[in-house]
Amino acid sequence: MKQSKEGCELSRSSARWFFIAPSIMFFWIFGQMDKLGISVIVTNHSFLRTMGIINRPAEVGFLLTGFTVVYSISSLVWGPIVDKIGPRKTAIIAVTIWGLTMILGGISSSYGMFMTSRMLLGIGEGAMFPASSKYVANWFPKKEYGRAQSTWIVGDYIGPAIGIPLIVAIMISNGWRASFWLLAAFSLVISLPMFIFMTRDDPSKHFAANEAERDYVRRGHEQTSNDNANRANVFQDYRYWMIFVVMLFDSALFWGLSFWLPTYLEKVRHFSPALMSSWTSSAWLMALAAVLLMAVLGDKTNRPAVLGTIAFLVAAVSLFIVTRTADGSMAAFMLDISIACVGAILEICQMAMVRYAVPATTGAAAGLIGFTNIVGGFIAPFIGYLVAISGSFNSSIIFLMGVALAGVVAFLVIVPSERRAKARAAVSAS
Repeated sequence: MKQSKEGCELSRSSARWFFIAPSIMFFWIFGQMDKLGISVIVTNHSFLRTMGIINRPAEVGFLLTGFTVVYSISSLVWGPIVDKIGPRKTAIIAVTIWGLTMILGGISSSYGMFMTSRMLLGIGEGAMFPASSKYVANWFPKKEYGRAQSTWIVGDYIGPAIGIPLIVAIMISNGWRASFWLLAAFSLVISLPMFIFMTRDDPSKHFAANEAERDYVRRGHEQTSNDNANRANVFQDYRYWMIFVVMLFDSALFWGLSFWLPTYLEKVRHFSPALMSSWTSSAWLMALAAVLLMAVLGDKTNRPAVLGTIAFLVAAVSLFIVTRTADGSMAAFMLDISIACVGAILEICQMAMVRYAVPATTGAAAGLIGFTNIVGGFIAPFIGYLVAISGSFNSSIIFLMGVALAGVVAFLVIVPSERRAKARAAVSAS
């Protein structure tokens, strides 16, 4: 009997890891390049002159507002759509939209035209959270959720780690418009065909998933349904709403740090474009390492709230050090640590959200989580406003430190439920 079971394990295909996971990862790699490339493009003097926003930090910040407000609202709309038409069709439509908006951004000759391109990009990229979480819910059993979620969150940070130095190099050699042509090609030539040819909505429809893999995933879904039997509606689970609150704080940190980091390093710490690019890229690589670490620890400990509390505390301490040090390299390193903590918290929140939901409602649940990015739309210009009235970034960094401490409090609300769940698991095991 044991040999039969082992034989079944050996014969099980791995379509979910070889076809689905890479498609989701590149979805996020190119999506984040499109999304966050603007943080270095706004340091380009030619771009600022073309848009008429030289020495106007609030208007620069509003470029992010236009994107994130639409991005957040469209996440709400995409959530039920993903549940209805499936993640594959959703991803195909989304990638097509944002690939075309990159072309529009590249030909823009005014602030209004470029703002329009960013808002349209928000419509396409609003599908990223719900589509990715739906793929994970449909294709992976509960015990693999941490690693499965990390595949697209890894892409979330590989994108800017690779994309930012690449965009800087292209701007230096060929101008800012050329960066948009390259970004459009990445989405339309690489990501779009991956979804068309490599993915299907669930294992039962995929040409490379055998019956053993389909049964393995099916049994994992049954376990998830049993675990959530008393909370069939995720929106009635207080833990989900606390994750929503945590994501509001994490989004504020993500957009506040990621959008202004290049400008801070160049204008305040007087880094050269090459040095700024290196430190910015290293921030995303550190975030990538943090995501991978949280994926392992999350699956191993089943204590996401405890891990999230620690991550927020580390972020707050790091930001405090930035305000106190005169050493530019130390400040850059501490900001990199802060961004790494933001990545760790995102992984924790997505893992928890999928655990609390059931596959049938994952799209809607993830869409509402994606809505939290609306905070970033107001954080970026708010930081620009604080800089303009104070003449310093320190007040903005202190504000973000307070956001991190608020995140600690939010996670602490969930900690007792994890302790109770661990106690129940111990009783069941005995």
